[in-house]
Amino acid sequence: MGDQVDFDINDALKHYLSDPATIATPEADGALQDCESDPESLTQGLINGVLNPIVDSIAENAAALTQASTFDSLQFLLKSASMLPTISLSKIFDLIISGLSSEAQAVHIDLETDEQDASQHQKQLLEMYAFLLQWTISVVEVKAAEKPSGAPAKGRGAGKGAKSKGVTKDSRWESSAQLQTALDTMCKVLKLKLGKIFVTTSERDTFVGLFTRPVYLILESEQRIKSTALRMHAFKVLCIAVKHHGHAFGAQTSIIQNLSYFEHLAEPMAEFLHILSEQYDYPQLADEVLRDLSNKEFNNNDTRGPKSVSAFIIKLSELAPRLVIKQMTLLIKQLDSEAYTLRCAIIEVCGNLIADLSKQEERNENSKTQINGFFDILEERFLDTNPYCRCRNIQVYMKLCDLEQKFPKRRQAAAELAARSLEDKSSNVRRNAIKLLGKLVSTHPFSVMHGGQLSYKEWDGRLQAVEEQLNALKPPADSPGLEEKQRQAEATVDSALLDEATTIDSPTKEPALMTEQQQAAASKKAAEDAATSELMTRLQLTRKYYTEAIRFIEVLHAGTPVVCQLLSSKNKSEVIEAMDFFVVIDAYKIEAARTGIRRMLRLIWTKGNSDEGKGVQTHLIDCYRGLFFTAPDSFSENDAANYVARNMISLTFGATPAELTSLEQLLNTMVKAGHVSELVITKLWQVYGVQKQDISKNQRRGAIIVLGMLATADPEIAVKEMGTMLRIGLGPLGRSDLALAKYTCLALRRMNPTKRQGKDAAIEASKLPNDHAILVKLAAMVEIVSDSKEWYGVAEQAIGAIYALSNHPDTLCSEILRRKTKYVFQPRSQSSTEPMEGVEGESALPSPPPEESDRKQKASLALSQLLFIVGHISIKQIVHLELCELDFKRRKAEKEKTKTANDSPVKSGGVDQDELDLIGGTTEDDFTEAMTHIRERELLYGENSLLSNFGPMVTEICSNNTAYQDEDLQAAATLCMAKLMCVSSEYCEKNLPLLITILERSQNAVTRSNVVIALGDMAVCFNHLIDENTDFLYRRLNDNDASVKRTCLMTLTFLILAGQVKVKGQLGEMAKCLEDSDKRIADLSRMFFTELATKDNAVYNHFIDMFSLLSAEKDLEEDALKRIIKFLSSFIEKDKHAKQLADKLAARLTRCESERQWNDVAYALSLLQHKNEEIQKTVSAGFRLVEATA
Repeated sequence: MGDQVDFDINDALKHYLSDPATIATPEADGALQDCESDPESLTQGLINGVLNPIVDSIAENAAALTQASTFDSLQFLLKSASMLPTISLSKIFDLIISGLSSEAQAVHIDLETDEQDASQHQKQLLEMYAFLLQWTISVVEVKAAEKPSGAPAKGRGAGKGAKSKGVTKDSRWESSAQLQTALDTMCKVLKLKLGKIFVTTSERDTFVGLFTRPVYLILESEQRIKSTALRMHAFKVLCIAVKHHGHAFGAQTSIIQNLSYFEHLAEPMAEFLHILSEQYDYPQLADEVLRDLSNKEFNNNDTRGPKSVSAFIIKLSELAPRLVIKQMTLLIKQLDSEAYTLRCAIIEVCGNLIADLSKQEERNENSKTQINGFFDILEERFLDTNPYCRCRNIQVYMKLCDLEQKFPKRRQAAAELAARSLEDKSSNVRRNAIKLLGKLVSTHPFSVMHGGQLSYKEWDGRLQAVEEQLNALKPPADSPGLEEKQRQAEATVDSALLDEATTIDSPTKEPALMTEQQQAAASKKAAEDAATSELMTRLQLTRKYYTEAIRFIEVLHAGTPVVCQLLSSKNKSEVIEAMDFFVVIDAYKIEAARTGIRRMLRLIWTKGNSDEGKGVQTHLIDCYRGLFFTAPDSFSENDAANYVARNMISLTFGATPAELTSLEQLLNTMVKAGHVSELVITKLWQVYGVQKQDISKNQRRGAIIVLGMLATADPEIAVKEMGTMLRIGLGPLGRSDLALAKYTCLALRRMNPTKRQGKDAAIEASKLPNDHAILVKLAAMVEIVSDSKEWYGVAEQAIGAIYALSNHPDTLCSEILRRKTKYVFQPRSQSSTEPMEGVEGESALPSPPPEESDRKQKASLALSQLLFIVGHISIKQIVHLELCELDFKRRKAEKEKTKTANDSPVKSGGVDQDELDLIGGTTEDDFTEAMTHIRERELLYGENSLLSNFGPMVTEICSNNTAYQDEDLQAAATLCMAKLMCVSSEYCEKNLPLLITILERSQNAVTRSNVVIALGDMAVCFNHLIDENTDFLYRRLNDNDASVKRTCLMTLTFLILAGQVKVKGQLGEMAKCLEDSDKRIADLSRMFFTELATKDNAVYNHFIDMFSLLSAEKDLEEDALKRIIKFLSSFIEKDKHAKQLADKLAARLTRCESERQWNDVAYALSLLQHKNEEIQKTVSAGFRLVEATA
């Protein structure tokens, strides 16, 4: 036996922890020492030659490790671990584990037999094995960390990648199993009565540290910690060390450090403390750690620490809420922390603790107080400064909604706070607030008595009924209060008692029969009073229940308009949440849902060029399918079709023109996607065509509106039922209901595709001759006599349908005009063939003479209708001419294409071919010129043109408003003149001053709106005429009537964005609309500037002009100006633009005449990111200057 090693654990640890290479190994095997200077010569054979005898000797007796040569050889090999093959390292690992295990067994036997003499020797052996085990685990972990560079270490594909390497010197070695064995052996050792071996605390701590140190090292590896078995073995070692060997303080320090440096250890550390508390009954460590963390302050730049601590606290509150709740008074301090992640954690912890307390079977006052305290914190956090905290807070409430215990009062508060959060500046918070409101609705606690619906009308009715029942039970008017009734009852009882006392004093006066009757009456009265009292109590509780439900419903009603606004949000996920919210509240019959569901329709226009846009459109269609187009599963096919048809019709009730346009686009998309069945269309035609009188006008109208919309996607829908439309909409029913006739005309128009891409041979085939029944009926609809305003709509759509369907619409419309003109003027001039002779003088008569009172219309109304027809036909004729020109060009192109194909093989093309091309080109030019000539000279100035008679007439009526005083006639004449001006530039130029005068002076808002639209059309047709007169358009932005202002803003928006008019500094007028009192105008203006900003620096180019106009505006308040400038400056994104604008504005500072002007400029400069110190100096100097001059 060789020399015994002189081993001192403290000395060994000192060298090992500073640098393992400094540990001396003088007694190591000679063969190994020869390799010290040349590590490459450490071959497998050489190592085995040294290692095998050691293995044999230790296998025989664990004490063999005390031999100096054995111990030093192992230390030498561990020093050179980086050069060792993994197989040798594995062998060393096994050797040390088995040696330690054997030694532990021997110590256990010695301790059981009280062998005191051997304790010193056993102590040294345990220390040596533990020391080598610590070193080996450290080496193994280093090896494991190195592996990823050579082979994939992460779970996925690691096996394949490793195997493909083949068996090399460092082939893949999975050490997890050996590590688990090592950890098991550590547990075995720690379970020994170490106090008998290591007498002093420092000795024991040093020894235990040899085990805990490698455990913490293993935990530092993210890969290791993912293995549940390995993690549990590691936790077991630490738990025994903490529970039985005083490792609590060391563990506390290590946990805090781990949370600071290793993010992946946050949840495992919580798991460890949970196991320690539950299985080892040692909650003290968790208390100390939480106490320590509650006092911890983090550096502003430290993001990892707070994140890790947050994850730890949250996980611990999920696993062991009782541990956390004890320390909440301290942890709550972290709500003041600047690290928002910590505040998020405390918020989530509060939610977890409320959930835990609510699930406890035994409820006491203390737990109620705690729950209320945590709810108070959560309610406060709705106003946290950080949006992430506010979001987390709302998400916590969503989890709490799923609890069995409903907390009605807190739910009401949450609903009110969520409704307030709908106006949060963070879109993420708004989105979560919508979700929370939806969740509160879907989990509401008011489904006990009357099902789950939340219709305000129904609940209010129930409350009124309960109030009436309570009032009926109350005493009469002279004693209205319940308390007073109770007092009276008490008084009655007292007097009865007094009577009873008297009868005892004088028993002779007591009549026996009366007493029995009194007792019976008294007991009956007492029973009635008790029943009444019980009923009142029950009714009062019911009233309270109803009142709470109504309060909740009122919050939802108040929040709905805000959610409606959020449907227009730029954030698409917010829009989708808002849609889902309306679907949810509609399912609970909340009345306000319908507003939002209608508002959702406009989302069909969301630009679908991105995934988000398509997502919104798809989601909208899904929502509408669920709400209106999917019948309950229990319905038969026929019932389902009736259900869907009824829903489709209901969508048209009370819809605005904008909503109908959006609905049309939605239905168009759905038909193309195959979501509308043939049976539903058949049902709609049945509703429209039914001859019974018990169907409402709205239903019939709704059916044809929907059918007309569906026909935009599939014209065959309208073509198949032409007869029905003639019989109903253009028959007696249509004449009695002009709105029905109007929508029928619109549906008839859809028989031909209106889109440009639809203009092919199919259209020609579907054009009808003028004697066709449809066109005859349409012409008759234009000529019907009616005083209703609805007539104008019918005439407009009927003329439109004629131009869409007729082969020669101009001929048919000429006939209509002749007949209508005769009808208007014939009574005055019976035999007149020239209808316009003497028009002016005769039209000036205010009303027809008494003998002609059988006429159904007054002259001014008939003339108004005639002028409307003239104006609309003139506009439609221009469109017709343009379509003729397009059709001619298309046919010519097709002809030339076929001609080229036929002539290509012919060799003698030469000169003749060129001449043909020239002629072809000339023919097209000639055709275009001919069309222009017809438009300019023929329609309004041709000898044979019917319209030529009306041009001078409308000019006369418009210019003599004193002679023609009827307001409707003036409006119709102005509209007609405006339409005629779009036909000919000559007529336009001649009458433009008159039209502008009407725009400036007319008292009728509708007339002014019409003129604004007309000027917009003329700007497109005859730009050179209108370009100089745009100031008159901009002036209407200051009109007193909101509808005129809105029309003007829309017209200018179109003209400017389409590049039809040049902007000459008038954009300031548009900017003023940003602060308009009418929200729609303000929103429209906001949209205009948002779109304008996408065009070549347009906002930057006009910023100074806009600023000048706005700052000079005396009626504009300073705050309003600041809001406008702030909005406009948000579009100045380029630094160079900001600097240039800042320079121009800074030059104005010295020229400011008032402090208000200077403030405006300074504010504008503060919004621009100019980073110019000179300007900043000027600003401060300028302010002092203004003060001095003031």
